[in-house]
Amino acid sequence: MIPAAHALDKAAIDPSRSRARKAALGSFVGAVVDWYDFLLYGIVAALVFNSAFFPSVGPAMGVIAAFATFGVGFLFRPLGGVVFGHFGDRLGRKRMLVLTVMLMGLSTASIGLLPTFASIGWWAPVLLVALRAIQGFAVGGEWGGAALMAVESAPEGKKAFYSSGVQVGYGVGLILSTGIVSIISQSIDNAAFKSWGWRLPFLFSVVLVGVALWIRSSMEESQEFVKEVEIGHKKARLPVLEALRNHPGGFALIIALRLAELFTMYIVTTFALSYSTANLGLSRDLFLHIGLIVGSVSCVTIPCFAWLADRFGRRRVYLTGALIGALAAVPFFLALESRATLPIVIFAVLLANISHDMVVSVQQPMFTEFFGASYRYSGAGVGYQVASVVGGGFTPFIAAALVAFAGGSWHPVAAYLVIGCLLSFVVAWLMGKR
Repeated sequence: MIPAAHALDKAAIDPSRSRARKAALGSFVGAVVDWYDFLLYGIVAALVFNSAFFPSVGPAMGVIAAFATFGVGFLFRPLGGVVFGHFGDRLGRKRMLVLTVMLMGLSTASIGLLPTFASIGWWAPVLLVALRAIQGFAVGGEWGGAALMAVESAPEGKKAFYSSGVQVGYGVGLILSTGIVSIISQSIDNAAFKSWGWRLPFLFSVVLVGVALWIRSSMEESQEFVKEVEIGHKKARLPVLEALRNHPGGFALIIALRLAELFTMYIVTTFALSYSTANLGLSRDLFLHIGLIVGSVSCVTIPCFAWLADRFGRRRVYLTGALIGALAAVPFFLALESRATLPIVIFAVLLANISHDMVVSVQQPMFTEFFGASYRYSGAGVGYQVASVVGGGFTPFIAAALVAFAGGSWHPVAAYLVIGCLLSFVVAWLMGKR
């Protein structure tokens, strides 16, 4: 009788484990596609878009304009969070995740086919901005659904670890986008890269989308959603308004808690690439290689930090990461100014793989648990994407403007990074006090 009972227990447990693994894999793969597409734009914008789409405004303003279009994608992320969150809370997470990855892939491939300013004049930047807006709309619906599928399907006590694939997808997307640009950049001369080579990574997105759709088709709907919303008939009429009414502070907390993450990553991987090549004369390949290092290391550090968070507490891991970001900001820029490769790499990894990865490893369960199941996709998704606008989308733009206004000095950007990390640290500390 005991073996039979054991077999029944195992049969009951295995489906939930299988469901959790499928949800984690589907969330991870979709995140890879969306972040590959989204980050690729920032990398190519720093290298090509200022001359290909904004050639008549001067070099410095061309960089600022290119980064401004980078930020446009972030402006449309909250809208994507609202729309996909609304239907994700009412119709289910899985359907929305299929739509987001398709929309992202199509808009990215279209950028690879877009004529430049030399061919169609000002229509080129207009269409570029429109496609970037669609990218932002798609990725705006991705994080909330992917995080929820992973968190809601994960075993108790392992939610940070099982949902860490959503953030590891960022690292893999960074590896792929940076790696492909680096390979193409080194395989052809600079003129060919700026003429047509930059288009190839955007077209490659079609392959990634096909893989993601195949994997996501095998995912099962979140059982927590099925139990509380479909079976329990707890559908919110307007989920985002329910989230605002019941947990208004959740949105503000998400924004403040994401500053350390967003400032560290985008200053290292996007702004520093442009700043170091234009102001310091460093090779663009250095930061493309740093992007590869950061992405590769994050595939190990994020799951490890998530495991530590499940074991020792999310808040401890988060506070440590935010503090490291504040302490490493000035040394990173001093390393850039010295033009010494090893210190640059060390402090870039300290910011992007220790500070950033410690902070993001706890976000999925931390943010989604601010809200109830019937409006969680809308609440966590919209809060996350609003934070992306406030702290992420225009960080390279603001940093470039600060450098321009300071006559080429990096000091205001370092202060900007320190303040963001410290604000996140203080908010997380006060959460614990409450």
